[in-house]
Amino acid sequence: MMPLSLVKEGEPSIIHKVGGKEETRKFLENLGFVTGSAVTVISQIGGSLIVNVKDARVAIGRDMANKILVN
Repeated sequence: MMPLSLVKEGEPSIIHKVGGKEETRKFLENLGFVTGSAVTVISQIGGSLIVNVKDARVAIGRDMANKILVN
């Protein structure tokens, strides 16, 4: 397992765990970051990641990406 922020661009991953405070987990779940979902990093620009999750493109900060564990 590793944080989403370390995944290479274009490599599909499966979300294993979403960490952080309750409000952070709820926020990420509402965006589609749910355990068992597929997620792909499209690009990394500065401190942000553009990811494909649940057929939608979402931009999240590196600190948020560090809370999402994938394998």
